[in-house]
Amino acid sequence: MLASGRVLRTHVLRPTWHYVHADDALWLIELTRDRVLPIVDQQLAPLGDRVPALIDVVVETLAETPNRTRGELADALAQRGHELTGMQLMLLAAHLELHARICSGAPRGNDHTYALFADRVGSPRRLERAEALTELAVRYFTSHGPATARDLAYWATLTLTDVRTGLAGGAGRLGSFEHDDRTYWHGPGEPPKSASPPGHLLQVLDEMYRGYQDSRWVLDADGLAARGRESAIGMALVDGQMVGGMRRAMAARTVTFEIRPLRPLDSEEVNAIQDAAARYAAYLDLEPRILMEASSD
Repeated sequence: MLASGRVLRTHVLRPTWHYVHADDALWLIELTRDRVLPIVDQQLAPLGDRVPALIDVVVETLAETPNRTRGELADALAQRGHELTGMQLMLLAAHLELHARICSGAPRGNDHTYALFADRVGSPRRLERAEALTELAVRYFTSHGPATARDLAYWATLTLTDVRTGLAGGAGRLGSFEHDDRTYWHGPGEPPKSASPPGHLLQVLDEMYRGYQDSRWVLDADGLAARGRESAIGMALVDGQMVGGMRRAMAARTVTFEIRPLRPLDSEEVNAIQDAAARYAAYLDLEPRILMEASSD
């Protein structure tokens, strides 16, 4: 779908990349751009008044030959006398993505490329702001719920006022409940009580953790994990609860998962972690190994 342009990789919602359907790209960019763009442009500021000329080179290059890698864009800029660091070029591309000037092109092997937004999207869908806020709220809480208004505000770089506007417009399409002095929103009907499979090995950057800035610690109802800065980048979950930390190490034929339990685990929990490791390894086409450390309890 990336090759056809049906799905795009572009900066939207937060100052990072997301994969979005081409039909949704423009209205999402326009909805969140005013709060995301200053974060990008602040880091781009050292380039000063060079930015317009740099933009011209990138746009002209992609108009002549689309699907250029970042390295090829760097070469095109250098040929015009503009030497940029990798970070500067990434920020320049993000600036252009947030203005809907460029987006992902057709991948070339494992390399991402860039192309002109207009060439990839054609006639983009636009929404009025209130309609866009409603659409985003309904989609977010249906796919990410139960979650709170503050969770969505962080996830989409919106104000709480914006989120409440979206909730007001979409309340009839969502359900909610109260817990620990928070209102949790979710898709219509009752939220699921449990999920299958029960075990998961995830990075903390995963949406299940990092994406929930307000209600994150429902993953640790017993308060076993430290609440400071993460000391590791992985976690082991069983039935939606964090039961340990996880560190992954890859070799030519194997992937090793070091599990550091936060408490003693019973046999069903160990089996769930083993199953999660097997699924993870199968995705990587590697053999799984598990190193289970002694419980920190």
